Amino acid sequence: MSAFPRAALSWSSGKDCAWSLHACRTEGLADVATLLTTVNSAFDRVAMHGTRRALLEAQAAALGLPLTAVPLPWPCSNADYERAMEGAVAALVADGITHVVFGDLFLEDVRAYREAQLEGTGLTPIFPLWGRDTRTLADEMLLGGLRARIATCDPSRVPESFAGRMWDADLLADLPPGVDPCGENGEFHTVVVDGPDFPAPIRHTTGEVVTRDGFVYADVIPTARV
Repeated sequence: MSAFPRAALSWSSGKDCAWSLHACRTEGLADVATLLTTVNSAFDRVAMHGTRRALLEAQAAALGLPLTAVPLPWPCSNADYERAMEGAVAALVADGITHVVFGDLFLEDVRAYREAQLEGTGLTPIFPLWGRDTRTLADEMLLGGLRARIATCDPSRVPESFAGRMWDADLLADLPPGVDPCGENGEFHTVVVDGPDFPAPIRHTTGEVVTRDGFVYADVIPTARV
């Protein structure tokens, strides 16, 4: 039996949650037992990131972890979200999970919301990357072998052409002034396709790029191995 707390990892499909998993494993912060994600029932994709379920499943398989997908209605009110998560939290506690790992970096209101929602549930939040300098963290991720693609971007903050690009040193050099290197302010969201915890990169291709609800989405499609 692991000496570390048994945890679920809040999994958006992006780089920060992937690096949080790496931190948990290398620093002994928690024994991550499942990836917890919410999926838009109408489109079968991760909200905001737009990640296909097939790619989520490829990530989970590569990491050797089960995927706990929580379906959300569309449209989804905050009350709908909280009701769905209540059920998910109860199931995690019943399964012996005691902690939830989050990849948040510095947004105090987001952290406070997560802490408030978990209070009294039997689950304790862990924030492995909290307070790190995001440029230093970005460099550390890239040096450590993490590879991610921009799945969604806010065209009011970064060029539309960022959608579908790799999140790499070249992209960081192209960021407009004031844009966070990790996109923590919502400038962009990523989908991770390789990293130190992946036995091999997830083979993929980029498909259609669309603008919806003020955001630009690049479809990242897993491809079968040959």
